[in-house]
Amino acid sequence: MDQVFAWLMGLLSFIPGLGHDAPPSWNGYAELDYVYAAAPAGGTIETIAVTEGDTVAKGDVLFTLDASIQQAQYEAAVARANAARAQVAAAEATLANLRTGARPEELQVTQATLAQAEANLALAQQTFSRTQDLFAGGNVPRSQLDQAQAGLDAANASVLQLKAQLAVAQLPARNDQIAAASATVAAAESTAAAASADAANAQAALDNRTIAAPEAGRIERLYYSDGEVAGAGTPVVSIAGDGALRIKFYVNEADRPALHLGDVIAVTCDGCATGLTAKVNHFASDPQFTPPIIYSRDERSRLVFLTEAVMTEQTGILPGQPVSIGRIE
Repeated sequence: MDQVFAWLMGLLSFIPGLGHDAPPSWNGYAELDYVYAAAPAGGTIETIAVTEGDTVAKGDVLFTLDASIQQAQYEAAVARANAARAQVAAAEATLANLRTGARPEELQVTQATLAQAEANLALAQQTFSRTQDLFAGGNVPRSQLDQAQAGLDAANASVLQLKAQLAVAQLPARNDQIAAASATVAAAESTAAAASADAANAQAALDNRTIAAPEAGRIERLYYSDGEVAGAGTPVVSIAGDGALRIKFYVNEADRPALHLGDVIAVTCDGCATGLTAKVNHFASDPQFTPPIIYSRDERSRLVFLTEAVMTEQTGILPGQPVSIGRIE
């Protein structure tokens, strides 16, 4: 009997697929990263710009929230910032005038007035000289001579006053005035900086009412509709990213050493095309192996390692679909 059994086993070993160990295979599933689009602040959804199944590029608008309050706050902040900048400009102009004296236009007016006063002084000098000669000849009374003298004195005083005004206008202001004006400029600049920061924050809050796709992909699901209220950070749209599909499967302890990073494996599934492959790119390290623990042979046979592989090409495999994995010999 033993001889017959041995003969039968030897015969079966020549039949293909019998008498040899079958190559290892493992079960797993497909997985794809999803990106969830949410608004930083809650509000009423004004418009959803996409539908499920749409393909979007990075930066495409997904949905908008009601922005009436944010728009009003932004406009008010911009108005305050503009007013603050105008105050800075006025303060700087005042300081510049104090440091350099009167403006050229003001100096020209004073100089013109001085020229006219000097002309009046020359005329008053001539009038006084003639009146003085006439008085000496007894042709005019003393009162007329006194009147001419008074006119000459007034004209001379006017010239002296205008010369003094011109000299003062050409001088810079006192140090204390300049210091006060400088402080006014600094305060205006500080106010303007704060107003500009408020305007920038208001702009950001307004921009955040329009939510764009963080990356390219396919719209997987819409969680809200127009007119509904979404909370801050609550996903409104999910996007299946354009990244390669991942295959996750579990390899037992005995087969794990036979797989290496970069190995190409065969992937099959119900209804899928033939010849699909993936490349191993990750092995999970089970925490129970650190620190090392001695297992019996039976216990080791039940240990598995989560392994991941990336599909080498676009396929019809859907996320979550069960797959079978085998080594390519």
